[in-house]
Amino acid sequence: MFETLTDRFDGILTRLRSRGRLGDAEVAEVLREIRVALLEADVNLDVVRDLLERIRLRCTGAELSKSLTPAQQVIKVVNEELTATLGGETLRITYASKPPTVVLLAGLQGAGKTAAAAKLARWFKQQGRHPLLVGADLQRPAAVEQLRVLGRDVGAAVFSEPTDPVTVARRGVEEAVRVGRDVVIVDTAGRLAIDESLMDEVRRISDAVKPDYSFLVIDAMTGQDAVRTASAFHEALALDGLILTKVDGDARGGAALSVKQVVGKPIAFVSTGERPAEFESFHPDRMASRILGMGDMLGLIEKAEREYDQQVAEKAMDRLRSGRFTLEDFLEQLQQMKKMGPLQSVLEMLPGMPKEVRNAEIDESQVGRVEAIIRSMTPAERDDPSVMNGSRRSRIAAGSGTTTTDVNNLLRQFKEMQKLLRSGPLGAALGRSSGKRKARGGRVTPSLKDLSSLR
Repeated sequence: MFETLTDRFDGILTRLRSRGRLGDAEVAEVLREIRVALLEADVNLDVVRDLLERIRLRCTGAELSKSLTPAQQVIKVVNEELTATLGGETLRITYASKPPTVVLLAGLQGAGKTAAAAKLARWFKQQGRHPLLVGADLQRPAAVEQLRVLGRDVGAAVFSEPTDPVTVARRGVEEAVRVGRDVVIVDTAGRLAIDESLMDEVRRISDAVKPDYSFLVIDAMTGQDAVRTASAFHEALALDGLILTKVDGDARGGAALSVKQVVGKPIAFVSTGERPAEFESFHPDRMASRILGMGDMLGLIEKAEREYDQQVAEKAMDRLRSGRFTLEDFLEQLQQMKKMGPLQSVLEMLPGMPKEVRNAEIDESQVGRVEAIIRSMTPAERDDPSVMNGSRRSRIAAGSGTTTTDVNNLLRQFKEMQKLLRSGPLGAALGRSSGKRKARGGRVTPSLKDLSSLR
């Protein structure tokens, strides 16, 4: 998401840093470039005008900081105003004093509402809650069955019955009380377009279940149409926030930058892929940082903490400190990394990544080939790659469907990685981090301070 905008800002900010002094004329030139970048990203025109005016007032006023160069100050202002445009603060979910907390999902057909419901259930489970999914979409064929399948994938129970949507929603809340579920997620029907019958049905369901949160699910790839849809729904239904889906397929990001200011409601969650794990809270400050090419280290650490198996991480740290990090350990780490989603999305969260690396086409099948090569080795070969001779390498290549060159490249790269992990700053920082947390009986995930020492 935002790839187009990030590339444009990258060029603007690079030119900005090369200038020693910024007067009114230079600021005006920068604002013109930002305006073109935002309009190309399909950002609402009124939002563009308002954002640029706020930036202009701050950059030409008395706010210039003595501790920063003028160029750094402009970048700081742009970052802060982008954050404000995206919503300012992260929406924090609070729970009903008397469970269950009821969440109502609305939206047009095809926006990914049912998938978002299951992903949201998984998110609540990560918060220590026990959600119940309610299938009140009785219009679309097999919608309830789809919800049941997705519910099984994320480990959430599903309630539905062949009556009518309002009755199903009301009975779903009653069922949650009966079985002791503390969160209810109601998946409602959509339409191909906004119509009065859709709005009336959603209103009646809302009146019946009295939701604590009403979220509108919108497709990021529809751009300004998504913003218009949000405005129409907000007039009929008291929305608390939005869930933005398919952001991995939206290179422009105009909907995300427009919707808060136009509708007045924040983005609560974003769905960044098809897998249940590719769903997260929306953090305006982190997203603004990513738009400006500054990465999102906090988001990356949180993702690692959620997806990494604690015992595997501790074992890797122990092996690393003892100098016995083997190909078997490397295979385990690869499998853990895959849980974090596509490598491209992980790279985008790393601060300071060059544009060429950020936009590079990553062949995810390479990871599969590496796994196949390691799995074709015997336990002794994984433990000590130095035993490899020509015949062993040929056997591994044949067993993994690769070439001897592929096997040689992997062994060479692994040897270089071992040296880096044993003696380089990365190994030292991770070792210190693990030692601190083991002494406290805590996590082994490196802290921000540890990671900052790697720069």
